[in-house]
Amino acid sequence: MSNYNSNQRFLVTGGAGFLGSHLCERLLEQGHDVLCVDNFFSSSKQNITRLLGNSRFEFIRHDVTFPLYVEVDQIYNLACPASPIHYQQDPVQTTKTSVHGAINMLGMAKRLGAKIFQASTSEVYGDPTVHPQTENYWGNVNPIGIRSCYDEGKRCAETLFFDYHRQHAVQIKVARIFNTYGPRMLPNDGRVVSNFIVQALKGKDITIYGQGHQTRSFCYVSDLIEGFLRLMTTGPEVTGPVNLGNPFELTIRQLAELVIELTGSVSKLVFKPLPSDDPLKRKPDITLAKALLGWEPTVQIREGLAQTISYFDAALVDGY
Repeated sequence: MSNYNSNQRFLVTGGAGFLGSHLCERLLEQGHDVLCVDNFFSSSKQNITRLLGNSRFEFIRHDVTFPLYVEVDQIYNLACPASPIHYQQDPVQTTKTSVHGAINMLGMAKRLGAKIFQASTSEVYGDPTVHPQTENYWGNVNPIGIRSCYDEGKRCAETLFFDYHRQHAVQIKVARIFNTYGPRMLPNDGRVVSNFIVQALKGKDITIYGQGHQTRSFCYVSDLIEGFLRLMTTGPEVTGPVNLGNPFELTIRQLAELVIELTGSVSKLVFKPLPSDDPLKRKPDITLAKALLGWEPTVQIREGLAQTISYFDAALVDGY
């Protein structure tokens, strides 16, 4: 398991989100002070409620597109809506969050001499012509499509990170995150795992876009956070980008059928047209993560889905 050598103060932008809240918890468990920054555009205060009583946890409501002046040792930049429903709701703001947010956080890292982590995405590969995707693949991205605000925003953020590293010697760590799932996903975020589980638990038809032949690789959240921590503890010679995801690939239809099985649902599959620019394949090559971090996922899809289903079942009962 990864760990840090001594108590430090960490800034986590997007810290009330799905991934951010899990990261904040892990850092607190390791004995660190955590400053969580979020504007709740696509996150939930419920994700961090349990942390507010911890004396080492602090929360600031703030939009990273505006400068922030705090004193920290290390920065995790996770702020940005990640599901199509949310990032297409305000595409200009999505791009600004990726680009202006990166500039502001990198400026802080430069000022403080702090190490900084960028939560990038497999969407930088677009609809890939290389399979599985390796870090040296430059991608196949539509720069003017409805997903471009997110895809190109994240690509530009990577550019900024590497330019700050080359020009100002900022210590950077860039992770390309592949599809991740687990407790604290929003039930209405439009992502395929949460969609399928909520529809199945409610006994509604499960909506599949296209024929369900497109593939995805799903990584459980605890595995991903472990990858974050291991990447952040590497030496300055390791910058990334590093793919973090589960290379176990399955079709969207197989995922739907597995969710129906695990929930015991009577839901039926219904098919709708495939959205514009939706990638047909997605699978990480994690050779680099294995070599540099000694990291690979350990939670199998059935186990992870069972835990996620349990979370959503309780959340729906509570009227989440």
